[in-house]
Amino acid sequence: MTPENETPEGDEPDALPPEESGADEGAEDAAEALPQGPTRCGFVALIGEPNAGKSTLLNRMVGAKVSIVTHKVQTTRTRIRGVALEGASQIVFVDTPGLFRPRRRLDRAMVAAAWTGADDADVICLLVEAHRGITEGVEEILKALDERVRKAPVALLINKIDRVRPEALLTLAQALNERRDFARTFMISAEKGQGCDDLKRWLAAQVPVGPWHYPEDQIADLPLRVIAAEFTREKLTQRLHQELPYQLTVETEAWEDRKDGSTVIRQIVYVGREGHRGIVLGKKGETIKAVGSAARADLRAFLDRDVHLFLEVKVRPEWENERERYDQMGLDFDGRKGR
Repeated sequence: MTPENETPEGDEPDALPPEESGADEGAEDAAEALPQGPTRCGFVALIGEPNAGKSTLLNRMVGAKVSIVTHKVQTTRTRIRGVALEGASQIVFVDTPGLFRPRRRLDRAMVAAAWTGADDADVICLLVEAHRGITEGVEEILKALDERVRKAPVALLINKIDRVRPEALLTLAQALNERRDFARTFMISAEKGQGCDDLKRWLAAQVPVGPWHYPEDQIADLPLRVIAAEFTREKLTQRLHQELPYQLTVETEAWEDRKDGSTVIRQIVYVGREGHRGIVLGKKGETIKAVGSAARADLRAFLDRDVHLFLEVKVRPEWENERERYDQMGLDFDGRKGR
């Protein structure tokens, strides 16, 4: 995990650029590449219960991995914006944390971020899992939509349609549309891509007329150090079990772009207990080595450059109650409004 020759720590780019860091040049290129005629641009919030497939759909729409995906619920912690193009439209998808009944401070901050994403959106997409149907959680989201959403159109996305029979899908769609007057209903499989092209075309027509917010080749609006930390947290979540993934966080401490074209990234994994530190490290460090190797591979593919990743595990018993940790995740410490 350690490169042969360490170099001093450096600064990372402030935000995800089109290529390296030339945002101004990218903006000029984007202006030249804009399609002829009126352009459209707007925000589309993806909301739903935890594990409904929001992150998978975001990655599908963008055409690249910008949001982590695991089989565990409540993986997404902050609002992640992915940028997709469809004709003359630029669609900014906002992947929000899953909506659930919060119990801890972190839970409250995550739910606040999700509803802020919905409140600020031009279009809202509610994802409902086809095989689970109208759960208690879905009922609570529908009630909250009735109370909070007045202007933005809400589309119903019945996801994971490959898991049920067609007649069951029609019954579920009818029941949900009787509960709320949705602007449109789509049957999709975010994982396999079924129905996603039709959804994207419809959304492209719904976002308002206006200039694009981002250069043509920018796919996400999130600092690189946050994306890098999320990639590592994804691998930890996939490898660890039970409650531990929810009791740790990852922060990128330093970022250095070397002259040879490679990047050195140093990250800290914070856990709440000494016993958790041992679990994350694993026997003879095998777990953290495997996590680092997998995260490094994803980062190399994402950044299209060689990556040297350093991981350190530290115990911070009260990290969930530290305002600084929430600032790093882009969450409001008081759970009032996500950033």
